[in-house]
Amino acid sequence: MTPLIEAFGLTKHFSVRSGGVLHRHTIPLRAVDDVALRIESGETLGLVGESGCGKSTLGRLLIRLIPPTAGNVIFDGTDITRLNPGELREKRQSMQIIFQDPYGALNPRMSVEDIIMEPLLIHGARRNADSRRQVTAMLDLVGLPARVRDRFPHEFSGGQRQRIGIARALVLRPRFVVCDEPVSALDVSVQAQIVNLLQDLQGELGLTYLFIAHDLGVVKHISSRVAVMYLGKIVEFADKRTLYANPLHPYTQALIAAVPAAHPARRSRGRRERLADDIPSALHPPSGCRFHTRCPHAMPICREQEPRVTETVPGHTVACHLVG
Repeated sequence: MTPLIEAFGLTKHFSVRSGGVLHRHTIPLRAVDDVALRIESGETLGLVGESGCGKSTLGRLLIRLIPPTAGNVIFDGTDITRLNPGELREKRQSMQIIFQDPYGALNPRMSVEDIIMEPLLIHGARRNADSRRQVTAMLDLVGLPARVRDRFPHEFSGGQRQRIGIARALVLRPRFVVCDEPVSALDVSVQAQIVNLLQDLQGELGLTYLFIAHDLGVVKHISSRVAVMYLGKIVEFADKRTLYANPLHPYTQALIAAVPAAHPARRSRGRRERLADDIPSALHPPSGCRFHTRCPHAMPICREQEPRVTETVPGHTVACHLVG
């Protein structure tokens, strides 16, 4: 398959002020640290990890909603980290994002038609019959009737609002869409509907997804490959069958063991260690392997030396001293 997105050494550090009034200084918050990633055209890459590990920041870096501290992002052969604002604006039509919060992501003062039409107007279209036809077509595509175009966000449920957000993201007919936890704020009964809608739209429009989530059950359903992120680092990467059948990193094992089983008899045996403590602060990440403070198998080398990324079989990589 042809890669649509490639990232090399992608890093994002935010400056955070620290200290007292007389001794203020800044320290880096290491949200994303030296990440390499490759997303094939037409696939869904799942990105999982606990809250605060850098998933959303990585998603925004890949479409350059925020500039990287270091590294490069190649989109369809073009290094978008080197584009000027005009060039980036033109390229951004091919890269969109679906946000997590369907309540906060929509302007309450704008009608549904205005919300979906806004990207068209930003990129040079006029408010005319053709633009309105595109809005109607997008509403139909996401399963909403045309009559809702004059209504406002507060008149809709969470699932309906997320459909409006999806329509807004897709009205420019992008090639790559970052789905930033698009179902985590929805009722469980609605989550499956939105996930199925995203899959149907992918097949119909030829979309490529980065699907960010902390629910490994949802990721297993929608993704073809999965990247596991911990404290700004990708610690394991594999196709979903390999990852769920044979997780190698202790963090991945703990995440998968925590997924509720529909049938108790089918619960995985072994590898059921619980994670100790909370995820450390990205302001002061641990030395060596960043997971060693919570790892039940930590060795002295884990505290001293950062593990290299090892490819155990083609396409399955892991960063852990226990492997190899």
